[in-house]
Amino acid sequence: MPVNRNALIRYKTIDTCLRNRYRQWTLEDLIDACSDALYEFEGIDKGICKRTVQMDIQMMRSEKLGYNAPIVVYDNKFYKYDDSDYSITNTPLSEQDLKVMSEAVEVLRQFKGFSYFTGMTDIVSRLEDHVTSTRKKTVPVIDFEKNENLKGLEYLDAIYHAIVSKQTLLLKYRSFKARSASEVVFYPYLLKEYRNRWFVFGVMKKDKSLRNLALDRIHSLEPAINERFLENTFFNPATFFDDLVGVTKGLNSQTEKVRFWASRGEAPYIQTKPVHKTQQLMEWLVDGSAVFEINVVINQELQREFFGYADGVQILEPQHLVEFMKQKLEKAATAYNTVIRVDERKS
Repeated sequence: MPVNRNALIRYKTIDTCLRNRYRQWTLEDLIDACSDALYEFEGIDKGICKRTVQMDIQMMRSEKLGYNAPIVVYDNKFYKYDDSDYSITNTPLSEQDLKVMSEAVEVLRQFKGFSYFTGMTDIVSRLEDHVTSTRKKTVPVIDFEKNENLKGLEYLDAIYHAIVSKQTLLLKYRSFKARSASEVVFYPYLLKEYRNRWFVFGVMKKDKSLRNLALDRIHSLEPAINERFLENTFFNPATFFDDLVGVTKGLNSQTEKVRFWASRGEAPYIQTKPVHKTQQLMEWLVDGSAVFEINVVINQELQREFFGYADGVQILEPQHLVEFMKQKLEKAATAYNTVIRVDERKS
């Protein structure tokens, strides 16, 4: 049975309300919540009638959508889930749902050859694999890299909507160097994923400086209702990462030419999996090693990328990066030549 977008928004809103056991929900409360959600997501400001929400509740209780939601009324006034662990988001996909998803995958597959679709190829493959494994009850044959224990993912949706609706945020954030979390007013502009960690780029109110905050360092988040949003005039998200490996970049950072040698064992790997999109092969040497060149901002992510190759890569220029890598590697070699007694280091 087809369900329109507005109805899905209402079902999801009712589900969110009834999962909140710390509040009692009347029919009027649910009507208000659904009206607010439709205004936020669809810009519909005419509200909804009592009859619509009553029909929504009956639909959620029924088998028509496969929800069978255990919605009960107590004290002749308040609504709740009889099962505190229930949520419509945990409902298994029906055969009809899977059929529709399969058709959607087939449509999306037709666009794989177009340039604007390049970034979505893995998403289609992931969806296709999930639908197939669910229908056939088999083990998925594609395993995408993921970190299920990563903290901060619960803030993704809220930050996304804050960016879209240009909503200032009030965060409690603790950097790795800080002893405790501090409260900051933050204007969010862009969400960015890098190696299974999520970052939000934006500006702090206190110093108007561009920052990237790791979501796993956020302790709490809420809209700063009384803080006017500051428009993004600080960076262009479409080009900001063109000369970057990772996410660390200051506004005054300069692009530099980095030339490096790769050993015979590492050169073929680096040639097929470039360190950066600007990478160029400068020379193949007679022993099978090679010299490459990239034009990037030198940051900690780039340095760690090179450290990962250990003795398989040697920086040739610029000189300040050569000295930095040399000092770090010498320090690492000293550490490995020193016996570390862990028990003596315990406080």
